[in-house]
Amino acid sequence: MLQLPDILLSDNTQLILGAAACLGAVSAVIAWVNLHKSESGLPLPPSPSTWRLRGHFVPPRNPFLTVAGWIDEYGPLVTIRAGTERIVIIGRHKAVMEIMEKQGGLLADRPHLIAAGEMLNGGLSIGLVPAGERWRRMRRALHTHFQPKAAEEYQPLQVSHAKNVVLDILEDSSNFQNHAATYSATTIMKIAYGKTTPTSATDPEVIQVLQAIQRLRAALRPGAYLVDSIPWLRYLPWYGQELTQQHERCKQLFTDELNRVKLQIQSDVNVGPSFGKYMLENVRDHGLTEIEMAFLAGSLFAAGSDTTTAAICTVLMAAACFPEEQAKVQAELDAVIGRQRAPTFGDEQALPRLHSFISEALRWRPLVPNGLAHRTTKEVIWENYCIPAGTTVFGHHWSISRDPDVFPEPHVFKPQRWINSKGGMRDDLKFFVFGFGRRVCPGQHLANRSVFINSLLILWAFHLVLDPTKPLDDMGFMSGVFENAQPCTIEFRTRLPKTELKSMMHNDPDVA
Repeated sequence: MLQLPDILLSDNTQLILGAAACLGAVSAVIAWVNLHKSESGLPLPPSPSTWRLRGHFVPPRNPFLTVAGWIDEYGPLVTIRAGTERIVIIGRHKAVMEIMEKQGGLLADRPHLIAAGEMLNGGLSIGLVPAGERWRRMRRALHTHFQPKAAEEYQPLQVSHAKNVVLDILEDSSNFQNHAATYSATTIMKIAYGKTTPTSATDPEVIQVLQAIQRLRAALRPGAYLVDSIPWLRYLPWYGQELTQQHERCKQLFTDELNRVKLQIQSDVNVGPSFGKYMLENVRDHGLTEIEMAFLAGSLFAAGSDTTTAAICTVLMAAACFPEEQAKVQAELDAVIGRQRAPTFGDEQALPRLHSFISEALRWRPLVPNGLAHRTTKEVIWENYCIPAGTTVFGHHWSISRDPDVFPEPHVFKPQRWINSKGGMRDDLKFFVFGFGRRVCPGQHLANRSVFINSLLILWAFHLVLDPTKPLDDMGFMSGVFENAQPCTIEFRTRLPKTELKSMMHNDPDVA
């Protein structure tokens, strides 16, 4: 929660805060009394006991473990309270399929988040925009540009930059996280804005976006800002100044980037396709305003930079943590590709073991373990429980990934669970890396290809070994790559002579 400024508060201000505190306490009691009520008469999912006026306590460090304990004790669905708000958390595969996938239209909305959604993002972040006309226009633009066939156009770019990661690791293997981040930043800047100048994880604009992501994570924590329970606090002149200032900085950054694309179009500079260019040239089709376009491209840049980096690093960490499984993948690579040429996307269909390894790595350490908040627009019935309209609902990735009925021995790293009896990838097993229902990430096809090509090239080129003398935090990447300086240290040992490897990794300048 934000701290009050170091000034002497007036009597009126103290009176306002006192009234707010009293109102909050009364509202909390009312919420507690109504916690198990619904219009249908059916009960809400069970709730762990708590006597805290502010609701259930979820620790800031690894909160998903606390929630997972509740799921194990109370069942597939639990109800908790944050202030006056009730929250339903879904933690099992069958339940999330039947609620958030099959009834996805009833959960396409987002909760009204004043701190994160409005004060920090001005109601313009695609991930937080409530269901409605603006969301539909934004989502249509993203889906049109990043549908599977359209996303394939970026494969040469992804191959080129993934080869640069291999070269960067050859030069400095101790900073593989930065190399993955540089890949993500360079690739997504080109895709979002057509930027051809080199980009790295240390560029000021990248740092600014990543800092904004950390602020967003902080603002999204239940109970982090009192304004989400007492909305009129936002009108106090001193409240939440950091949030509004950060919004203005992001607005300036995103607007500047889109304006640069606009100048390129006006000057007939051919920089190839980009999402920004697509939006500016097709305004009549998607009907977005310039500020909506600026924030949509900026959201693509922010989300693509952070989650792609975390996914790549998670796969590499898994390879180092489980050398026997790494060896099986590399045996497949040697059989399919050999060591006389560099791998390409053309090898994708012949590598089920690599695909299964990636799937298991992202199940083992899910990128967003707590999931993202949805909101019901109508009453949802599941078995003997009711989720009332207007309820915040989370699909809890960590608990779903540990559902013993779907993932036997869930805490064991078993890529084989994704392979069918014919040696191919199973089509009856799904984990929700990119979210649920109508709120699934529109950039998932692009992200999947980035994770695949980096994993393919790195595991083909190197044998990965954990440095036993350095600490290992195998949950470190789940909180975002840049919250923990170095969750693990990996040694990269080349699997063929360095001179040959460098020769194969040289990029085609027409693609870079």
